Amino acid sequence: MSVPEVLFVCIHNAGRSQMAAAFLRHHGGDRVIVRSAGSAPADTVNPAVVQVMAERGIDISGEQPKKLTTESVERSDFVITMGCGDACPIVPGTRYLDWKLDDPAGRPAEEIRPVRDDIERRVQDLLAELTGATAGRAASDTGTAAMVTAPSTRNAVE
Repeated sequence: MSVPEVLFVCIHNAGRSQMAAAFLRHHGGDRVIVRSAGSAPADTVNPAVVQVMAERGIDISGEQPKKLTTESVERSDFVITMGCGDACPIVPGTRYLDWKLDDPAGRPAEEIRPVRDDIERRVQDLLAELTGATAGRAASDTGTAAMVTAPSTRNAVE
């Protein structure tokens, strides 16, 4: 079995997608390839997000927001969107999850911690699904994600 590739996408790639990618790297290790991107990337990662991740022992201070590209979507087996709307290209054969999460932009750390914790739970569920592990809950059991399989045409990518 090949190593699954996961792309987390939000608007600015400065908060939610950075946290999700960091948690999946942390918990998944070499069992998964992880990327993140934004439809309109910010200049830097949100400092309050860096702070709340450091509280969990995960350093994302060296991360930089990245631009979402069709190529990054095409390389991914799973694309998890977090409020990027229609900006994410649809690629046949790629599985899509849309996680409804509050945007941490402009919020203090105490308001970001519940979002961080929600993301970590969802990432653990996703990892269990990707690796076939029995730990955690399946994403479909949590009611927090909607699964969409891309159509078999490429018109949305062009």
